[in-house]
Amino acid sequence: MSVVEQLADAIREAGTGLILVVSGAGISTASGIPTFRGHDPGAIWKDSDMSKATFDYFRRDPVGQWSWYLDRFSRVDDAEPNAAHHAVVRLEEWQQSRAGEFLVVTQNIDNLHARAGSRELIEVHGTSARLRCARPGCALGAPRGSLPRESVDLQPFVESPSLETLPRCPECDEFLRAHVLFFDEYYQEHSDYRFAEVQSAAARAELMIFVGTSFAVGVTDLLVQTAGARGRPMFSIDPHAAPMPAWQPVIQLREPAEELLPETVAILERG
Repeated sequence: MSVVEQLADAIREAGTGLILVVSGAGISTASGIPTFRGHDPGAIWKDSDMSKATFDYFRRDPVGQWSWYLDRFSRVDDAEPNAAHHAVVRLEEWQQSRAGEFLVVTQNIDNLHARAGSRELIEVHGTSARLRCARPGCALGAPRGSLPRESVDLQPFVESPSLETLPRCPECDEFLRAHVLFFDEYYQEHSDYRFAEVQSAAARAELMIFVGTSFAVGVTDLLVQTAGARGRPMFSIDPHAAPMPAWQPVIQLREPAEELLPETVAILERG
């Protein structure tokens, strides 16, 4: 049996139960966005200090962090959804056509799943498409508030980065920050991360498909452990994946997601 047929059979066998797709940075490499810990030459943490993605760094050097994030946002803004993102949308439509459940949980902040058309989507690490106030409790800050990035004029800061040109909250005049989960923060700190829904999905998913993730963050540990304890099938699509420990019952498919996923969905759509 081919890899494509193996995955297609597992999807069929999930029936109308929840199919949970969990994506990481690897799904977006075909869109020109570098991974974080991957093998591609532009992988973020190969040439960047991870401390820059912390709230502590924001407090100490908001100008430095904003400059760093704007560089990342520019890469994201120039990118387009690739064949893997579009295949996930088709898979959602196929599963829902048989009255089944479907959910995408993405660790990416690049907004590409939403732009491709995914509807049942949780951006568990936040999104580049929004900003929020750095002051907790503000109507535009944690735990529930944010605002569209396009509604904020960032050009003064781009032209002359300084404390004076940092974008400020229109509600309370505090500095704005990226609407993303920093390394020194918790999933429960903002309702947009929808972490309780992720936990619920993990507890009832019939099938999990990981796409382009390094399994290096807390949410993937939760998902693997929960599905493993329930004996539910798990697949990982990643052409560069390192072997997983034997105690993690994840079937590894070392194929490019932008090739494997469209081929799999095409088989399902043919019936």
